[in-house]
Amino acid sequence: ERNSKYYNYTLSVNGKAQKHGADYSKDYLTDVLANMSLDFLQYKSSYQPFFMMVSTPAPHSPWTAAPQYQDSFNDTRAPRDPNFNVHGKDKHWLIRQAKTPMTNSSVEFLDDAFRKRWRTLLSVDDLVERVVKRLEVRGELDNTYIFFTSDNGYHTGQFSLPLDKRQLYEFDIKVPLMVRGPNIKPNQTSQMLVANVDLGPTILDIAGYNVNKTQMDGMSFLPVMEGKLNSSSWRTDILVEYEGEGSNVSDPACPLLGPGVTECFPDCVCEDSYNNTYACVRTVAPSVNLQYCEFDDNEVFVEVYNVTADPYQLTNIAKTIDQEVLERMNHRLMMLQSCSGQSCRTPGVYDTRYKFDPRQMFTGHSWRLSRLRQTMK
Repeated sequence: ERNSKYYNYTLSVNGKAQKHGADYSKDYLTDVLANMSLDFLQYKSSYQPFFMMVSTPAPHSPWTAAPQYQDSFNDTRAPRDPNFNVHGKDKHWLIRQAKTPMTNSSVEFLDDAFRKRWRTLLSVDDLVERVVKRLEVRGELDNTYIFFTSDNGYHTGQFSLPLDKRQLYEFDIKVPLMVRGPNIKPNQTSQMLVANVDLGPTILDIAGYNVNKTQMDGMSFLPVMEGKLNSSSWRTDILVEYEGEGSNVSDPACPLLGPGVTECFPDCVCEDSYNNTYACVRTVAPSVNLQYCEFDDNEVFVEVYNVTADPYQLTNIAKTIDQEVLERMNHRLMMLQSCSGQSCRTPGVYDTRYKFDPRQMFTGHSWRLSRLRQTMK
């Protein structure tokens, strides 16, 4: 965010500072990264395997588009999904504090941000095209895997939160992931759950390294992409965690809010707070599509969504759902928070691996367990 710049920045190139100004042809960061990537492909050894990672600032703020793209998407606006500009009445207090309906100026602001972000991505499209073409010209495309993903989701108006990330809902936790490469059939989509922790093991697997020799929590999804795996041997749950950020002093623009919150813009709607700290289990299996979340706050607030029946997460069913399901999800969350390495990778092993005394289990919340782990580190 604050460190994303498209012009007037300094890069560290092999430890040497390289200053850039504001000339589009020489300094626009997305294009500079594209040129550096093409140079790398040009001058690397042709006989050795290679790994290249390119991270663009786009589409982070300040959303500076390349000059030729500044008028694209002029009629585009943020999606008006069923959760757009509605009050999250049964949600965590941070969501409930959003002003509903949003002011016209907030809606204009988020629509404008949405357009600007799309415009910055047109230069990312150019980068991808140039890299793929260079690999093709060099005869390397057919034996190279290309992963396309991003760092986090983003919202624009859902539950009347103008724009940011940091929330537990699908629109903030889902990220795109597309892969092409040897033995991957085109135009296929997998419903199996993959998380950021799986990228490392997958890349090691492609390089021929045995992931079981590592202490990584993730799993290689190479067999998933190659169609060599049935879903029963893959996980059905992933862990989603976030630690809230806040400010120790009140925002001068929003004095009524007091300290502890942050990102209160526009209209003094805060996007984050110290106790916006949560852990969730996201479950996707043939018969269930659930999300269970606990907040680390005074009330240990719980949110639960049946994503099959309620894909836009309008209704928190924590108070109406069967107690047994809640306890099972809470148990699952404890397992995912306390596993490490191999014990995270083996589906279904958790319940036998950990011998909790059930009488103690639900008196102490998962948070107590994670606190314990932090003190042990």
